[in-house]
Amino acid sequence: MTNLVEALKTNILVGDGAMGTLLYEQGIDRCFEELNVTDPEKIVAAHVAYVEAGADVIQTNTYAANRMKLAKYQLDDQVLEINRAAVRLARKAAKQETFVLGTIGGIRSVQFEEVEIQEVQDVFLEQMKALVSEGVDGLLLETFYDLEEAKLAVSLARSLTDLPVIAHLSIAEIGVLQGGKLLEEAFAELEGLGADLVGINCRMGPYQMLRSLETVQLLDRAYYSAYPNASLPDYRDGRLYYHSNPEYFYEMGKRFVQQGVRLLGGCCGTTPEHVRAFAKVVKGLKPVVSKPVRLEIKETLSSTGQKTAREPLAEKVKKQPSIIVELDPPKNLAIDRFVEGAAALKNAGVDAVTMADNSLASPRVDNLALGAIIQQQVGARPLVHVTCRDRNLIGLQSHLMGLHALGMTDLLAITGDPTKVGDFPGATSVYDVTSFQLISLIKQLNEGISFSGKELGQKANFSVGAAFNPNVRHLERAVQRMEKKIEAGADYFMTQPIYNEKQIEDIYEATKHIEKPIYIGIMPLINGRNAEFLHNEVPGIKLTDQIRERMARAGEDRQKGEREGLAIAKSLLDVATHYFNGIYLITPFLRYGMTVDLTHYVKETHHQIRQPERSVQK
Repeated sequence: MTNLVEALKTNILVGDGAMGTLLYEQGIDRCFEELNVTDPEKIVAAHVAYVEAGADVIQTNTYAANRMKLAKYQLDDQVLEINRAAVRLARKAAKQETFVLGTIGGIRSVQFEEVEIQEVQDVFLEQMKALVSEGVDGLLLETFYDLEEAKLAVSLARSLTDLPVIAHLSIAEIGVLQGGKLLEEAFAELEGLGADLVGINCRMGPYQMLRSLETVQLLDRAYYSAYPNASLPDYRDGRLYYHSNPEYFYEMGKRFVQQGVRLLGGCCGTTPEHVRAFAKVVKGLKPVVSKPVRLEIKETLSSTGQKTAREPLAEKVKKQPSIIVELDPPKNLAIDRFVEGAAALKNAGVDAVTMADNSLASPRVDNLALGAIIQQQVGARPLVHVTCRDRNLIGLQSHLMGLHALGMTDLLAITGDPTKVGDFPGATSVYDVTSFQLISLIKQLNEGISFSGKELGQKANFSVGAAFNPNVRHLERAVQRMEKKIEAGADYFMTQPIYNEKQIEDIYEATKHIEKPIYIGIMPLINGRNAEFLHNEVPGIKLTDQIRERMARAGEDRQKGEREGLAIAKSLLDVATHYFNGIYLITPFLRYGMTVDLTHYVKETHHQIRQPERSVQK
């Protein structure tokens, strides 16, 4: 049988369509790859339908048949069995001249799962070896959102076999990948690593894929392939639907050929009818050897649409003492006291008023709205927390674009407390990204590139803070997390409240090598009950026995409790300001008089830098 690459030198071949779509329409809504061993005839029937529709190339039912994805169904011990069975089933359905490709799907998807690139290497190799050993005609690496993962997969495949290797990326926007990488550059890199065909599949329909291919030149050695979705999906009654449009595929198929595509198949929503349309298109056509390229006109991005004379907090705190104060947004619609507090803090001389994002997973007045109010009405500088919990990627980017439009550039990127601790324990925690990834994405906006890779027309100017929780058993591990956040782009850090003077010294010693500034968190206690609640029930906060005893003696009397809480906080501030320029005061229950008092105390007694000699000035 002729090698696939040899066949493509003079021919345009037709690939198959979606396996999952056919199975889904039959009411199957579980691990499709498991059917290779539990219901093989269904898989054979799907393959046969595509072969009879005119597919020259079919792929094994193994897109998610790797150890990581099969583990979700407790099938990770059946990787070899499922993959080898898939090859045999495809061979059973194939004609003599049909090429069978072993399919391997990307693992690091558009949801940015926290999977390190090193973790997927052994997973890919295990699946590749199973497919190659069973006698496939090539490997199809498909639906790779992450270019680095695609490059790894191509390198592994090429080190394992001389069989043809096809690499399919999933684009974020027309002509660009997630992160802003140009498609043409990505194709060239994959070709350089040994891919015989490079192309795009999934996520988009024919129109956007075609527009993307119009922006790339023909490659020196590798050929192009395209496997579009049937359309953008519709969602009705809990199920996804795609338009059935084979006539449209016929018209678009001609244009794909004109753009140099030599292998043309379908992805999500496509059926044998779509493949039949493509087969009808390519009949009698020969591959093109030259094509026009549509040039994209790039505009020079301005730094920011909101000019501000404010010095970034991360720079200011390196040169002089800096105080930021948290004022928690109210849980009700009465915001007068909050605004009064922000004004009082601004008048006391704080550098920023910071606002949590639905702390403890309870709904509060939106901190974006409150930030705009205090910025406009009292002239305070808002520092807005942004959590990963409540918004998906769409909502996160929209929220950040709104902050940019309002000129609010100071952020704290955090994971967010899980919903089960809040007012609605049954609500969904989104967590599309981790705090590390959110920091990186915000920095991407500073380059004028959206989460999906599209140009934004302007560069944002966000200064991104990150959380540092030193209230852990192993401080060195918390410092390692800091280092990861610095790699992601964090500009400064804010700690959880600290109630131990010795602990502040330990933090100083453990973070000497950290160049980014640290704001030490101090929250005054208000009474004994408050102290016990924080110590026993709030994650990340621990009080010393001595402090708990002092607050217990103050009892429930408000004046005594606040007086003792302020005295404890001032003792902690004496130590904190000796080692760190940054102080992060947290206002308890909108009692802003307490944090105004502490702000005056810091300014009156610690107005000069009194830090000891250190290897790196924070």
